[in-house]
Amino acid sequence: MAGTEKIRPGLGEVLAQMGEAGRRICEIDASEAGAGNISVYLGWDTEVRRRFPLTEDVELPIPAPSLVGGTILVTGSGRRLRQIEADPESSIGVLKIHEGGLTATLYSSPRRRFEKLTSEFNSHLGVHEDQVKRRGVDYQAVVHAQPPHLTFLSHIPQYRDDEYMNRRIMRWEPESVVSLSQGIRVLPFFVPGSQEMMDANVAGLQVTDITLWSKHGTMSRSDISVTRATDRVEYAETGAKYEYMNLAAGGLAERLTDDEVSQTARTFGIESPWV
Repeated sequence: MAGTEKIRPGLGEVLAQMGEAGRRICEIDASEAGAGNISVYLGWDTEVRRRFPLTEDVELPIPAPSLVGGTILVTGSGRRLRQIEADPESSIGVLKIHEGGLTATLYSSPRRRFEKLTSEFNSHLGVHEDQVKRRGVDYQAVVHAQPPHLTFLSHIPQYRDDEYMNRRIMRWEPESVVSLSQGIRVLPFFVPGSQEMMDANVAGLQVTDITLWSKHGTMSRSDISVTRATDRVEYAETGAKYEYMNLAAGGLAERLTDDEVSQTARTFGIESPWV
């Protein structure tokens, strides 16, 4: 049907969105120093050599045969998310995955300021591979951040339970059930960058769009935009901030009642396990 073809963003637009996302993540104190990372998968061949002319072959941390023919932009290890906007070439590498999905060409800029891609690239790559293989998406943004109130709550044992966490952070704003309808999948603590971390994260993002890595941070995904993946961090962190404030106040706040949350969900046509 005419007019229904999806518009594919160009390289410059994606780099600008990554910069905006990095700035916003830092504005909400969800990325101290070099913490946090962003990746974007484009399911089409994108010309990158004008801005990223240097090349080297690299081994991938996991096989990614479903991503062959696409392009992945990913932040470098130790780069500050707040610096992406001013000079994306210094902080981002671009991967073109070879046939078979075991190796790739890494394109980078002469202004590159990182030695390797983010140490959590296996989790990013795992999510991209899984979503493309299962759902056939041709675009996906993945954002790892370290929002302080969500991370703090995960240090309290009872909040490391999906039911307990979600019912408490979804009860402060009507927007929460609309924007985070499937809630957060809370994962146990795993060593960052480990196989266990990657496996649990991939599984978590099969059932929701944001996971909480206990005592560490979050990973969110969107097949619409980098902004949407970042919004999910912001909504979840806002709910956690209200929950933290209520804990600090001795539990005095009235909060949204269960009926008020249900009314909101019905009004906006939202189906949620937390209603």
